[in-house]
Amino acid sequence: MLPKVVACDLDGTLLRSDGTLSERTRRALAAVHAAGSMVVACTARPVRWVRPLAAEFGGASVAVCVNGAVTWDLDGDAALSELAIDAAVVSEVVEILTGLFPGGAWAVEHTHGFGHEPGYRPRWPVPHDTRVAAVSRLLHRPPVKLMFRHEEMSPDAMLAPAQRALGGLVELSHSNSADGLLEISAAGVDKGSALARLCDRAGVRADEVIAFGDMPNDLPMLVWAGHGVAVANAHPEVLGADGAVREL
Repeated sequence: MLPKVVACDLDGTLLRSDGTLSERTRRALAAVHAAGSMVVACTARPVRWVRPLAAEFGGASVAVCVNGAVTWDLDGDAALSELAIDAAVVSEVVEILTGLFPGGAWAVEHTHGFGHEPGYRPRWPVPHDTRVAAVSRLLHRPPVKLMFRHEEMSPDAMLAPAQRALGGLVELSHSNSADGLLEISAAGVDKGSALARLCDRAGVRADEVIAFGDMPNDLPMLVWAGHGVAVANAHPEVLGADGAVREL
């Protein structure tokens, strides 16, 4: 039976190392769409980084962005849902992690905006209107994602201690083992919960979904889907996850 929904992570899964789609992948996505399945891009990327790829997704009309905090209608170029982190929670998280990992720096993602502290080194081009200031000055409205970067620590080394210190206050993950970056969303917000909400609205069951991913931020989506697939070079935590996750 063909899946009704094909959900796929972008970086490290669907995209090549240069951030582009191969011709073979384009043909595969087009075939999936032609067969009647819904293609959903599920990514840690903000909306502004997904828009340029929309035409190449083989008919994908919806993207789960910012690790599930924003679900975006690619055809209408509008938000279907936005789930920000409560302002009081943000302040507590910043205080705890700054004390736990001295020397790090913060960035803040809004649906339509980005800002970072002077000590935060962006790895990708930033918008022309990016604000650079202390994190306390970047929180003029609740963010959809917080990012904490430490140049001398790996995300794997930070993730478990941060989870213990925060005790479920927020969702923590990372999407690149080579980059010392923790990605933080509101409690209960991840790719899996966003995909579940999207499928529920479309009348699609979990067992009618296949999902592909490679990093810890993909795990909720891979475990929720009826058929979760970890790519061969996925993070060890993903490859060693529940038996429902299959290596490709």
